[in-house]
Amino acid sequence: MFDSCGQVFTLHSRADKSCDTATQTGGRKLSDTVHLPGQRCDGSAHGGCQAECLNFWKEAWLERIESSGRGSESIAYSNAQLDTAKSSIAKHTTNPNASDAPVHSCQATRLPEYTTPLSPWDLRQYWLDVTTNKVPITRVLRVTFLSLYRMIVATGIGYRYWIYAYNFVQKARNQPPWPRKSGTLNTTPTEILDLNVGEFVRVKSHDQIMETLDKNNRNRGLSFDAEMVRFCGKTLQVHSRVEKIINEGTGEMMNFSNPCIILKDSWCSSDLSACRHFCPRSIYHYWREIWLERVPASELPKTP
Repeated sequence: MFDSCGQVFTLHSRADKSCDTATQTGGRKLSDTVHLPGQRCDGSAHGGCQAECLNFWKEAWLERIESSGRGSESIAYSNAQLDTAKSSIAKHTTNPNASDAPVHSCQATRLPEYTTPLSPWDLRQYWLDVTTNKVPITRVLRVTFLSLYRMIVATGIGYRYWIYAYNFVQKARNQPPWPRKSGTLNTTPTEILDLNVGEFVRVKSHDQIMETLDKNNRNRGLSFDAEMVRFCGKTLQVHSRVEKIINEGTGEMMNFSNPCIILKDSWCSSDLSACRHFCPRSIYHYWREIWLERVPASELPKTP
């Protein structure tokens, strides 16, 4: 975050809430906090972590710019507050376990410390989503319907009927099928494409990906989430290859033993995530290469 001090940005979204990926307690509430466009952690202060989390910015670290040619939402970092900004730079300490591996500390690992629990039934949060983060009413209604539908399906009563009805309507709309299916494999396959940054790939169909997953919806330990289903069949560009990320629960660095890919504009929308709808954190999805396929040159998107 330190390199952003003194720069000018336009507000991306308010961070009045977030999801707890450190201790898995569900939705969390914040105050006086925002996200800025493109301001993701580059990992340089965290052992080279490649998760690229969206940074949280306290309003006390910002100042509003009110001048001709700039909107009222334009904000800048004050050089006079560098000491405050420095305090947000993550630290790491010695692992209390027997190993000498460092334990990293960052906004993601410490999120439970600067947030409070937020019930999904607290309707005030959805009012803020609409009024401050400009979430369309149509999206709120759609997500509410899907959430209620999921709860009905979870009862098990008429399960096949509800899934069939959902898939029938989705197929007519040319939309993804029911996203909460389970794999069946005991040992999952792998495929190496050696994808490079900037290459275009097509995400395989939902059914094709399900054929690579175990009963916990994982391939080689990496989970395929319901939020990822909306990208099936879409053509996206490789953003980066991920080799290591910080375990947000323990602070220890985890190294990927199998290829892992981040695709551009592929992050969690939280529309299908139970108890944490409309989280603005935009966490990147991780993809196995076996879930992707190269796009033939004849089908590549045309560049201007």
